[in-house]
Amino acid sequence: MNKKTLPLLASALALAGALSGCIVATEPVAVVPAGVTYVTPVGMAPGAGYSWRYYPQRGWGWWHPRHGWHGGWHRR
Repeated sequence: MNKKTLPLLASALALAGALSGCIVATEPVAVVPAGVTYVTPVGMAPGAGYSWRYYPQRGWGWWHPRHGWHGGWHRR
């Protein structure tokens, strides 16, 4: 092995080791309570990270883990 390639290899291994701890979280599957009909969302989500969920008092709507519920509700 060449003396010039050894630092490059070491830095590549260090970078690979640092990035190997990344976690890719999948979106949880929406659990619909018994007796509630699943409603397919109409249109696009209001932004990245929103998921289609059921709220017992308001019906179906868009929910974000950081921003909470979106104002547009779909009662069906």
